[in-house]
Amino acid sequence: MKISSLQTARYEYAPKLPGMLRNGIADICVKEGADTQSVADQEKIKALFPNTYGKKEITFQKGQNTSEAKKQVVGVILSGGQAPGGHNVVCGLYDALKATNPENELYGFKGGPSGLIEDDYIVLTDDYVDQFRNTGGFDIIGSGRTKLETNEQFAIAAEVCKKHGITAIVIIGGDDSNTNAGILAEYFAANNTGVQVIGCPKTIDGDLKNEDIECSFGFDTATKTYSEIIGNIARDCNSAKKYWHFIKVMGRSASHVALECALETQPNICLISEEVAAKKMSLSQIADYIADSVEKRAAKGMNFGIAVIPEGVVEFVPEFSALIQEINELLAGSKADDFNALPTWEEKYAFIEKGLTKESMEVFAILPQAIQQQLFLERDPHGNVQVSLIESEKLFSALVADKLAARKAAGTYKGKFGTLHHFLGYEGRCAFPSNFDSDYCYSLGYNAFMLIQYGYTGYLSKISNLSQPANEWVAGGMPITKMMNIERRHGEDKPVIKKALVELDGKPFKYFEAHRDEWAENTCFVYPGAIQYYGPAEVCDITTVTLALEQGK
Repeated sequence: MKISSLQTARYEYAPKLPGMLRNGIADICVKEGADTQSVADQEKIKALFPNTYGKKEITFQKGQNTSEAKKQVVGVILSGGQAPGGHNVVCGLYDALKATNPENELYGFKGGPSGLIEDDYIVLTDDYVDQFRNTGGFDIIGSGRTKLETNEQFAIAAEVCKKHGITAIVIIGGDDSNTNAGILAEYFAANNTGVQVIGCPKTIDGDLKNEDIECSFGFDTATKTYSEIIGNIARDCNSAKKYWHFIKVMGRSASHVALECALETQPNICLISEEVAAKKMSLSQIADYIADSVEKRAAKGMNFGIAVIPEGVVEFVPEFSALIQEINELLAGSKADDFNALPTWEEKYAFIEKGLTKESMEVFAILPQAIQQQLFLERDPHGNVQVSLIESEKLFSALVADKLAARKAAGTYKGKFGTLHHFLGYEGRCAFPSNFDSDYCYSLGYNAFMLIQYGYTGYLSKISNLSQPANEWVAGGMPITKMMNIERRHGEDKPVIKKALVELDGKPFKYFEAHRDEWAENTCFVYPGAIQYYGPAEVCDITTVTLALEQGK
């Protein structure tokens, strides 16, 4: 297999650790903080997690190591969608484990949580792990989206752990995966299995965060990757001066990715889903907002621009959300078969018109036909519309085109409106991790083993003070239950980690809000360029604008 020179160089990169972890684990002790409680629904969460609720936050610091000396056999699982840096979490975990005792072992369960249930694994070795250091992707063991949530699954997992003498499981995943890690930890504790469970916060979406978890890993690299591409498109846009580029970016429901990309590149338009919801903006209002920018720029002879669209924005438009709910009801059960049996779109349209309320039909009618059909072609396993598959970048450009046509007829707009569309998603999920993500992820893995060595379970590996140089980072852990609340899922109340959406009173959004009117009318594009791995720290080790603003540094 041919290996690129960059990949070879990245194998040799030595990730930076927090200062207290740099001299080995012999001089590390635990400082316990206050007892914790869940972010909401305290009594309900406490009742569901009697063995793991309310534990103390902890911080590692220099001092005599008082952990029990014993052989550790650890299993590691990559869960959910890929995020840059995942390999380094495994590498950090492996290195800490081997540095503590060369006899320690690390089992990598293949293909995500299902690997644990199916007892499908590889025992990781130096030669194998070294092939993946500081590289993108999850291919070291693969990932999957199987949820560990039933007692039957937990019992099987306990038997697999017993078979191999496994003392701890590390689950590297997002909010759902770490919710499942918390539930698995409670089961193992309640049944005296002796198996600890530690989570690591992963998602490029940026929605697994709070005052303790300052940033989920992968967010830094993914947003830098997208921002490079947006900057490149903006440079082309400013050169050709003839197209409006509508660019949808990944991020599930939250708009953290879109906001960070806007802060890095200064596009003319960036929609923030959480603001759309707060202001109860309609599709028409959003289209007018974008059309205003197009018209003002056209008046200055600038018939070009950049609009960044977050992946989940349509979910936050009240009228569109109501439409989706009605469509889900319209096609519930056998009615979906009746609809799909209709031979032509005209007949299907009549079926839809008959089944929707007048208000929802008015919304449906203004959508481009391609978007209308997308709403009825793709369903998730529960029979619901997959909103993430809606080409919202094309939806908004079409709605804006209609607005501009009306303005042209009224004589208020005289410009040209040519459009191009882009979706930035998978390009960012497995990129070579930035130095920040390489360092952060390695530290998360190394720290996860420290939590194991000191006997903690149901904890999330935590590295904080992230806007500062790595030697000033602080390592520790927080109980997973601290992040939980109760939400309604599939007709049942479930304990889940609360998703963090963009805070409209937070510093990143406030900075964006203060500058966006200028960006909307003028050409203020910034071209961040490619991620840099070698050179001055102020170029190579910079973090996101979001984190810098949040930390006030």
